[in-house]
Amino acid sequence: MRVAIVHYWLVGMRGGEAVVEALCDMFPDADVYTHVYDPTAISSTISRHDVRTTFIQRLPGAVRHYQKYLPLMPIALEQLDLREYDLVISSESGPAKGVITSPGTLHVCYCHSPMRYAWDMYHDYLEGVGALSRIMMRPMLHYLRAWDVTTAARVDHFVANSNHVASKIRKYYRRDAVVIHPPVNIGSFSPSQTLADYYLVVGQLVRYKRVDLAVEAFNQLGKPLVVIGDGGERRALERMAKPNVRFLGHQPLEVLREHYARCRALVFAGLEDFGLVPVEAMASGRPVLAYRGGGVLETVVEGSTGLFFDDQSADSVIDVVQRFERCAEQFRTEDLTRRAREFDRARFERRFSAFLKEVLEQGAVPAALPRSTSVAQ
Repeated sequence: MRVAIVHYWLVGMRGGEAVVEALCDMFPDADVYTHVYDPTAISSTISRHDVRTTFIQRLPGAVRHYQKYLPLMPIALEQLDLREYDLVISSESGPAKGVITSPGTLHVCYCHSPMRYAWDMYHDYLEGVGALSRIMMRPMLHYLRAWDVTTAARVDHFVANSNHVASKIRKYYRRDAVVIHPPVNIGSFSPSQTLADYYLVVGQLVRYKRVDLAVEAFNQLGKPLVVIGDGGERRALERMAKPNVRFLGHQPLEVLREHYARCRALVFAGLEDFGLVPVEAMASGRPVLAYRGGGVLETVVEGSTGLFFDDQSADSVIDVVQRFERCAEQFRTEDLTRRAREFDRARFERRFSAFLKEVLEQGAVPAALPRSTSVAQ
């Protein structure tokens, strides 16, 4: 069976690319399609496949400034010739699912989220740009939303990475989705015998991650906070931070692993569709102090692997830190690591394979797709 994997852009290794990597292992002969590809930033598992790009790749500065070409991406996707494939798996968070397939092709969309900047975070993104950008973004994203809804009809089956995302798929596309949590590389993280006196924030420094709440809270608490990650908000966050808050920027896995394992707890103030970072912290034996919303409700168990706070405010972060310090001894390493293992890569591959097998066996696919074909070894 000929398989194509379509991903929005391949310019770094984050949660979406971890899914593509797992799919590449499941389908070693699959071809990979994307708008923009930087082979130096992508794992060897993906790059050893035949990676094909849209015309966006050939535009000036596309590898670094690919987001500026967003208005052209729907047209670029529709130029891809996928007629030879029996199975197309689109990995959706940016424009990816809008490819045109043959009547006999099965199109499965693994949806990390409907495009946030076009839907649920539209107004947040508008608030974060200048006046000229807002004028340009409004009509462009209006057009993109219409195209996004239309192309949902091109998908035969949706798979969501969380129940939170499944609810957004129902809201915006009026489609149901099977929930299969994404793979987390649990084996890369392990607990430490010794702890240090600091709390930890990990992630991109962008507005919706709400790192500002953690910085403001720890400014008031005076307790040590380490922030690992980079992004457009870093300078503003550094200006507001007091000396007890340290910014390390982007760090290699070895440094990240050590900081996870030795922190007192991870502080997670954003609203995420799934959230790999809390699972990585639990795999390192450390509890999570998280905002009560989004995908984290499906990973963190309150009182066993973490605590929640109800409002996205600095006062709520202060409160959850103080509550944690009164009960820190109740969080056991074995409970944390056991919970993290429920989201490992092997489980993702088993569930995704079982889903495809069920689709084939039920005949809920175009008649031209051979039902006897093995979809995963």
